[in-house]
Amino acid sequence: MTEPELDHDPEFDDRASPTSITSPELRFEAKRAMVWVAVVGLTLLAVYISQALLVIFGAMVFASMLDGGERLLGRVLPMGRLWRLGIVLLGAVGFLVWLGYFAGSQISREAAQLPEIIEAQSTRVLAWLDAQGFAIDVGNVQSMAGQLVTGVGTVTRAIGGLFGALTTLFLIAIIGIYVALEPRLYERGVAWMLPREQREDFCETASRMAFTMRRLMAGRLVGMVFEGVFTYFMLAVYGVPMAALLAILTGLLAFIPNVGALIAGILMVLVGFSGGVDMGLYTILVYFLVQTFDGYVVIPLIAKKTVDLAPALVLAAQLIMGVLFGVIGLFLADPLLAMIKVALERRAEHNEEEEELQAAAEADGP
Repeated sequence: MTEPELDHDPEFDDRASPTSITSPELRFEAKRAMVWVAVVGLTLLAVYISQALLVIFGAMVFASMLDGGERLLGRVLPMGRLWRLGIVLLGAVGFLVWLGYFAGSQISREAAQLPEIIEAQSTRVLAWLDAQGFAIDVGNVQSMAGQLVTGVGTVTRAIGGLFGALTTLFLIAIIGIYVALEPRLYERGVAWMLPREQREDFCETASRMAFTMRRLMAGRLVGMVFEGVFTYFMLAVYGVPMAALLAILTGLLAFIPNVGALIAGILMVLVGFSGGVDMGLYTILVYFLVQTFDGYVVIPLIAKKTVDLAPALVLAAQLIMGVLFGVIGLFLADPLLAMIKVALERRAEHNEEEEELQAAAEADGP
């Protein structure tokens, strides 16, 4: 006995699922909604893993410094790339060992005394301003001074041997070394995950970013070495207390444009006035000499070969990164901004090329 045949509706597609959207308009809106959901989801994921992303970017910065040192040695040493990279790593390790030994004997004692000197000098400054008739909220100023001491304490603890950020720095160093050993391997891996038509543009953008990062880091290192050595020499000649600690802090803070110089100058002047008015005025002179020579000689020579960033834009990036990620974010704000600028410039060039091709095609048309 056969089953009765059902009436077949020609407009009914029995292959369609209950979730199929037959209306083109609704299908378009659904796709657009999915795009927004994906964007929001990726944004939340980026926020959730932001610390890990920051560590990875810090490793890229460290790798560019190693790669830049290796390329510089390649101009004078005719040997393999891995050998030159090994020399750079040995030099970096040797410097850290020397710094740790020096910190263990002298800098750690000075670092322990620095917060007390800053607090005492801040109190004197507040008392003088109050005597001059300035209305100052002592609580707010003391809170700001406490935050400054806390930020400086992070650096001095790292110098003095208290390894609060050792794990982060260790991860940055290890990942950076791996990337510096075989940078092309990771570049090809990322390019492989992109569509074929976008790989060439990605490789060109990555090459420009790497070039800019090497130049930027070379300029930072030159400025750090100059400011640290010159500050130590000038302060030690006059007998300013904590000359070595102030020189190291000045050199490290030189990595942070604008903000670093201001913090280093405040610390230097406060310590200087603890030894008397003459010493305080001398530290002011030293600060202006260092910053003037660095601003009008060192930085212009370096800026010709690196990316040019607007000071207000750098300050805004430092404010945002400092609030979100603390000291490490403050250190990496300038390199991150430089990479974003390179990417945007490359995108603008790509758009100009497309517009020129489109204009040429329209000119050759009927």
